[in-house]
Amino acid sequence: MAKLIIVESPTKGKTLGNFLGKEYELAASFGHIRDLPKSKLGIDIENNFAPQYVIPTKSRKTVNSLKKLVSNSSQVILATDEDREGEAIAYHLKEILKLKDYQRIVFHEITEKAIKEALKNPRQLYTSLVDSQTARRVLDRIVGYKLSPFLWKKVARGLSAGRVQSAAVRLIAEREREIEKFKAEEYWSIEALLGKIQISKSKTQNKSKTQNPNAEKNQILASLIEKGGKKIPKLGIKAQKEAEEIVDDLKNAVFEIKSIDKKSIKRNPFPPFTTSTLQQTAGQRLRLSSYKTMSLAQNLYERGLITYHRTDSLNLSTESTFAAKKYIIENFGEKYWPGFSRRYKTKSKGAQEAHEAIRPSNPQNDPKKLNLEGAQAKLYELIWSRFVASQMSEAILDSTDVKIEAKNPESRKYIFQARGQILKFEGFLKVYPLQFGENEIPEIKEKEILDLIKLTPSQHFTQPPARYNEPSLIKALEQYGIGRPSTYAPIISTIQRRNYVFKNDQKRFQPSEIGLVVNDLLVEHFPKIVDIDFTAKMEANLDEIAEGKEIWQNVVGDFYKPFAETLAQKEKELSKQEIAEEKTDKICPECGAELIIKLGRFGKFYACTNFPKCRYTESLKDNKLGIQCPKCKIGEVTEKRTKKGKIFYGCNKFPKCDFALWDKPTGKKCEKCGALMIITKRKQTKCSNKECEKTSKKIEK
Repeated sequence: MAKLIIVESPTKGKTLGNFLGKEYELAASFGHIRDLPKSKLGIDIENNFAPQYVIPTKSRKTVNSLKKLVSNSSQVILATDEDREGEAIAYHLKEILKLKDYQRIVFHEITEKAIKEALKNPRQLYTSLVDSQTARRVLDRIVGYKLSPFLWKKVARGLSAGRVQSAAVRLIAEREREIEKFKAEEYWSIEALLGKIQISKSKTQNKSKTQNPNAEKNQILASLIEKGGKKIPKLGIKAQKEAEEIVDDLKNAVFEIKSIDKKSIKRNPFPPFTTSTLQQTAGQRLRLSSYKTMSLAQNLYERGLITYHRTDSLNLSTESTFAAKKYIIENFGEKYWPGFSRRYKTKSKGAQEAHEAIRPSNPQNDPKKLNLEGAQAKLYELIWSRFVASQMSEAILDSTDVKIEAKNPESRKYIFQARGQILKFEGFLKVYPLQFGENEIPEIKEKEILDLIKLTPSQHFTQPPARYNEPSLIKALEQYGIGRPSTYAPIISTIQRRNYVFKNDQKRFQPSEIGLVVNDLLVEHFPKIVDIDFTAKMEANLDEIAEGKEIWQNVVGDFYKPFAETLAQKEKELSKQEIAEEKTDKICPECGAELIIKLGRFGKFYACTNFPKCRYTESLKDNKLGIQCPKCKIGEVTEKRTKKGKIFYGCNKFPKCDFALWDKPTGKKCEKCGALMIITKRKQTKCSNKECEKTSKKIEK
């Protein structure tokens, strides 16, 4: 009889099978084989929060198949991932399959050596890891299943609240409020173009090294930094008049080189990736969502190409750093290796140091040698280059800092500064290119007099804090200790799916109207649910459970008692009218009753007080586009949203008229067939009639 190894996925099983002989049989659980029921709370509050697990319908066939395989095997080995979710999957397999004689093996990478080493060193299940996952699941279920019905009754049907997601929405909502309150301040800067050439080129490292044709003009561009012996702060010159007075004062000044400071600057390589930094960098460089990044990384891991991708550790095995050294010296030469293995210290709260950073399983697997395509190839190359670069020499830049004194006939002194840098040795940039500017200061000497060519005053305004995009939101979640590596992508996905936030045209998050209302409600009445520090403290408690320092029922109990008391109190105190309804002076055009402003899943709208006898509703915002409906010729085309929040354009006489378009109409008609012209996602205009062959045209800016 063969030994049965159970993993989470067929892909992982197939990769393991390539390293093992016929004495082993591989099977997949397809993730969790049991979970809390969807139809009810599924937690026995009175029985110390005991979870009431069920086998979902989709898992029953898998369970039956696994039971047969277990009965025909000599031994069962549980080889699920070694994080909390993986440990919980193994635990549930043990319980459902009623395993008494089993082995638990774990590994950071799916390589032949790692698998065989794991088989030699099996262990038992770590109940503390299982308890931590149970606590997280129970806490999230309690908040979701207790607080969501409260929102249905008090605000609008279809709303939901989540323990960690609500804190993430608060970050986005508070940033939006900061932007709304922000008042821009005017300030000015002054630059002097002086009579020595500045050879200036801005390039991406490793790209073309063609010099700027202006390099022969011997000019230096310097910025004003001091006036009358005092440094000028960023907002020091507040108005145009003041800037113009300084410019007038400098027109007859003598510009003299006061000091030249030259030095070499070493730029150290970045550490290898953690889950958070991988998601951030893949978002910035590859334009991948956190969900897509994790999906691709999962596949790379299961194929044995990278180490485990859910990690907050920067540890690297000695074997991996030695392999990197070998690759670097063989491919780039001795000078590209620093002479020692670089070690990085993990800064993340609650990092699991037993894990490794994300790296290629074998650094010799150069991206060009692998049969990967598309986004998967790009992500592997990003992981590979970041790891190899982390073990390479520093980049060395030659930096020049020039101070130039400007003295006018009345002896008023000003100091200008010019900075230049050129790349002397690329080091790790050979593998992990960065975009930066190189500015070469021409040959000059102290006390040399320069000719003034031009003085340029420039107006600026302070900018509000930037809205979060996916990379910056993940960075904030990690910084505040909200969630863990495995939860960042689901958090971002969930808050968008619930229509609490959306991405604007710049791919940055904004809170929806309903998102702001729910956030404000939770902040006022359930502050702990959305409190950043409390959420982070709860994550720390979950870490302590995983480390065996806390009992999971105690942590859940400490949360539940005050939460349940507050919920019961707010059920009595708050009415739906207080939260979600506003009176107006408008009259219903269909029955003559008063209209009120109500709050729905997608924001505020007008509704008739004579509901349900009269079902008249009207958009609060004027979403009319000023375009007559081409189908009924009576209604107007308006901007609408589907139940999932997706924008479309339809007739405001719906349901009497069902005209609809996914793309925004321009208001112009097709010259060929008369249908409305639309603007596509690629910013092109084309005919909305699919049968019309009217050529698309790019929109002129």
